[in-house]
Amino acid sequence: MLVGDSGVGKTCLLVRFKDGAFLAGTFISTVGIDFRNKVLDVDGMKVKLQIWDTAGQERFRSVTHAYYRDAHALLLLYDVSNKASFDNIQAWLSEIQEHAHRDVVLMLLGNKVDSTQEREVKREDGEKLAKEYGLPFMETSAKTGLNVDLAFTAIAKELKQRSTMVPSEPRFQLHDYVKKEGRGGSCCRP
Repeated sequence: MLVGDSGVGKTCLLVRFKDGAFLAGTFISTVGIDFRNKVLDVDGMKVKLQIWDTAGQERFRSVTHAYYRDAHALLLLYDVSNKASFDNIQAWLSEIQEHAHRDVVLMLLGNKVDSTQEREVKREDGEKLAKEYGLPFMETSAKTGLNVDLAFTAIAKELKQRSTMVPSEPRFQLHDYVKKEGRGGSCCRP
């Protein structure tokens, strides 16, 4: 499930992942909730993701809260060019704690990194917040596709691991995978 303030790019991220396209042009807010399916090959196993796209506006919160309970994973987004959307992450995390399962897979995404001239939230701030809450973190761009597939693939790998749980199989480490595979957005990483 994709959650976060209105306008952070949840729908664009989903469309980029599902169709490989960028929704340019007029911004149309999601009304209530929408979903798309995509099948991924994860380590030789087909994994079907049903991805729910939620409305970020306050007036739809009661509708989206009902869906939290059934979510296996949540991608929590903020817009790096909108400080208010980052400041609201803690409120989103409180809602998630209140309404979602305790063991839900959760990842923090700083979206719209292609808007470098308008950046209001430094990567380090996102990393610090993620570390504070013990969350995997990456920066993404629905426009360029940066880390979009990686975010969903990492979630799919974690969910596959949880559902198969073969004792002899080494445990998938979501944090390590995101750190190792993540690209771009940092001055000091190769």
